[in-house]
Amino acid sequence: MQGQLVAGRYRLADSIGSGGMGRVWRAHDEVLHRAVAIKELTAALYVSESDQERLLARTRAEARAAARINHSAVVTVHDVLEHDGRPWIVMELVEGHSLADAVKERGRVETAEAARIGLWVLRALRAAHSAGVLHRDVKPGNVLIGHDGRVLLTDFGIAQIEGDTTITRTGEVVGSVDYLAPERVRGHDPGPASDLWALGATLYTAVEGRSPFRRTSPLSTMQAVVEEDAAEPRYAGPLGPVMAALLHKDPAARPSAADTEQMLAEVAEGRRSNAAQAYVPTQHVVASYETAVNTGPQHGSSTPYPSVTAPTPVGPAGPVGLPTSPTGPTGPVPVPAPKRRRLRAVALTLVLAAIVGAGGAVAWKQYDEGRQGGDPSASQSPAPSGSSTPGPTGGVPASWQRYDDPWGFSVWLPKGWKRSVVGVPDDLRQVDYSPDNGKHFLRISIDISSDFNDARAHQLDLEQQLQRLVDYQRLQLEKNLYRDRDGSVWEYTWTALAKDPPYVPGPRHAIEETYFSREGTEYALYMSSPANDWAKASKQFKAVLRGWQEKTSQ
Repeated sequence: MQGQLVAGRYRLADSIGSGGMGRVWRAHDEVLHRAVAIKELTAALYVSESDQERLLARTRAEARAAARINHSAVVTVHDVLEHDGRPWIVMELVEGHSLADAVKERGRVETAEAARIGLWVLRALRAAHSAGVLHRDVKPGNVLIGHDGRVLLTDFGIAQIEGDTTITRTGEVVGSVDYLAPERVRGHDPGPASDLWALGATLYTAVEGRSPFRRTSPLSTMQAVVEEDAAEPRYAGPLGPVMAALLHKDPAARPSAADTEQMLAEVAEGRRSNAAQAYVPTQHVVASYETAVNTGPQHGSSTPYPSVTAPTPVGPAGPVGLPTSPTGPTGPVPVPAPKRRRLRAVALTLVLAAIVGAGGAVAWKQYDEGRQGGDPSASQSPAPSGSSTPGPTGGVPASWQRYDDPWGFSVWLPKGWKRSVVGVPDDLRQVDYSPDNGKHFLRISIDISSDFNDARAHQLDLEQQLQRLVDYQRLQLEKNLYRDRDGSVWEYTWTALAKDPPYVPGPRHAIEETYFSREGTEYALYMSSPANDWAKASKQFKAVLRGWQEKTSQ
C-alpha cells in the first residue's frame, strides 16, 4: 500500500506500527503539505457486514473522544474518513517510540523519568476526565515518547464519552487485561479512578520491567487483579508508595487526580512524597474470587462468540496466554518462561465470562506490549467460496466442499458451514467454522511464534485452565504423529450449564490435534459438539484431518 493516495489527499509512506485492530502509517498531507499519521482499521477486513457499521461507529467515537480533549499531552486527531470500505483516522505524527518499546529495549525506566512520564499521562487524563471522557485503555503501548521528550497519550479507540452508551455491547468489558481495574473485572461501571489504576499499573511496568498482575493466563491475571497485591517493587524507590496508592483495590480509596499529580511531581524532582503514604493501606481487604464471580452484573444474553476489540479473543474457550510468573500455577510438565504468552481458546466461554458476571462477554484490546489482541468481530460471516471437487486424500466425503480460507489454509467441510473470526493478534490467529452458530464447530488456531515447542506440553498447560469445568474428564492426551510431524491429541468431556453461551445445557465432547509445521508454526485443529452427537462429529473430525492443508508459506 506504500505510495497509495488515501481519500485523494494523504499519500502513504511507511508503516510505523501495527496491532490487532489496525496499522499506523506515516503519510504526507498533499493539501496542507505536512506529515501526519494515519491509522488504518485493518480489522474491518475481517468483520461481517452487520458489524461494519458498529466498527465505524467506534472509529468515529475515538475521533470524537480525542477531539473533545484540548491538551498538549493528547495526540491530536485531524480527521476521520472512509476509504476502500474501511474507516481511517488522520492524526498528529509523533516521531518517537512508545513506553512499551522503551521498557522492551532498556529493561526498565529510571524512577524519576517514569514519574515525569506518568505526570504527563496524568495531565492528559485530567483533561480527558474534565471533558467527560474515560480512556479505559491506559497502558505502556498507548503512551508515546517523542524524540524531543514530549509525552502523549494516544488511542482513545475504546474510550467512553459521558452519556454515550451506544457502541458497546451489553456485558462487554473492553481494555487490556493486564491494566483492568478490579472494579472493571467485577463488571462494574468504570470511572476516573479506573484510569488512575491503569496509570499505576503502567508506572509499575515502566520501573519494574514487568506487568504487576500478569500471570499464566488471562483468567489467572484477572483473578490476581481482584485478589492479590502487586509484588513489592524492587526498583521503584520513591515511586513505590505512589504506585501502591493508585493500585488500591477500592476505587474510593485511591488518590484524586490532583493529589496524584502532586505526588508524581515530587518524585520527578527526586523527592519522596509523604502524601503518598497516607493512601497506602496497611492491610488490603479484598473480596474473594468467588465473591467477584457471584456479584458481577447479570446480563440477558450473550453472542455466541464474544466481541473482541483488539488484542484477545475468547471463544468457546478456556484460555492460556501471558508470561509465566513465579507465583503462577505450575503444570505437570516444565513450562518455559517466555517473554510473552498469547491466549488460545479451547473450551468454554464461562471460564472467563464468569469473572465479569454470568453471560458477560470479555474482550481485550492489546496492541503493543505482549503483542496481543483480537479481531473486533466475532459474529458470523459467510464462509469463503469453496470447491465441490472430491477431497485431496481418501476419507473426505465427496459431498463436502473445500473452504479456501483468507488466512492461507484450506479445509474440507460439509456445505453451508460459516466462518467466524475469533481473534487476530499479531502472531496468533483463530477462526471458527460452524453450521449452527457454535453448537457444533471447528476451530483453527495458527500461532507463528508459539511459546511452546512441544504440543503435548502446551495442551497440558491449557488443561490446567479447564479444571473449573463441570464434570471435566480427560479421555486422552497423548503425543502422536500428524503429517509426519510431532503432535498431540487431546480429547475430553464436560457438562455445559445453562449460563454458558453458546452451548445448549448438557454434556459436551471435544477433541484437538496440535502439531508444529516444518516452518515452526503451531497449528491446532479443535472440534466440539454435544455429547449425543459425538459419533457423527468424531467422524467429521477425522475427515477434516485428512483433508486439511496448512499454509505453505508465512
